[in-house]
Amino acid sequence: MHFTKGHGTGNDFVIIEDVDGALDLTAEQVAQLCHRRFGIGADGVLRVVRSAKEPAGAGLASEAEWFMDYRNSDGSIAEMCGNGVRVFTRYLVSHGLAAADPSGIPVATRAGVVVAVVEGDQIRVHMRSPSLYAASTATAGPLTFPGVAVDCGNPHLVCGLHDGLSLSSLDLHVAPGFDRALFASGVNVEFVVPAEPLPETDLHVEMRVYERGSGETLSCGSGALAVGAVALRDAGLATGTVAVDLPGGRLTVTHDEQDRWWLAGPAVLVATGETV
Repeated sequence: MHFTKGHGTGNDFVIIEDVDGALDLTAEQVAQLCHRRFGIGADGVLRVVRSAKEPAGAGLASEAEWFMDYRNSDGSIAEMCGNGVRVFTRYLVSHGLAAADPSGIPVATRAGVVVAVVEGDQIRVHMRSPSLYAASTATAGPLTFPGVAVDCGNPHLVCGLHDGLSLSSLDLHVAPGFDRALFASGVNVEFVVPAEPLPETDLHVEMRVYERGSGETLSCGSGALAVGAVALRDAGLATGTVAVDLPGGRLTVTHDEQDRWWLAGPAVLVATGETV
């Protein structure tokens, strides 16, 4: 099996090309590939397959030629990955499977079709609009944090830190506690603090994230989108740009005047190889 390794702000992926859907990729194989001691090592696997050749994407084939089959590092299936779709797009363009059209490249996912625009080192993605739908809480160690549930095609819980706590003080070696009645399929939990203002953005925040099925990661694109949506709402802004700093780098979330939500950041391919 040939593979490519890539990352978006440190959120790393093993990319498997399977254009005609011939590969039966099991959860066990995914977990082995992603293991950082006994495999290649990654936060997840991106399987590149034509939408028409993948049952989960066949209904979207008229809108997008390519389907991003994303699996978490434990082998479980996820609906969406904001960093993954940028790395997926970088792979399509670099391997001649799609052209870097200024109007964007449609990519089918289990959360629907998104459109990715390649702009040099950066890739900007027109994402599904986030929906803020409930109040909830998360626990980390002995602490409980109020949060907002956000649907970005996959589930998120955005929690602001209080009482002067720093992000570095959180122990995220174990999964935060959450309301399993509200998040029956699990949830990605984001912890957020405000950051110093930047001249080119309306808001600036820092975050850490614990991703369901992967653990704490250096970055989460859909999580940054959720955080950006909550930050704009809390600031009373209908539109604007939020710089979101994660341990792996900076992502930018923009809600524009046309009611479109954009996620922008780098996407890098770093290695190719063959598994045995």
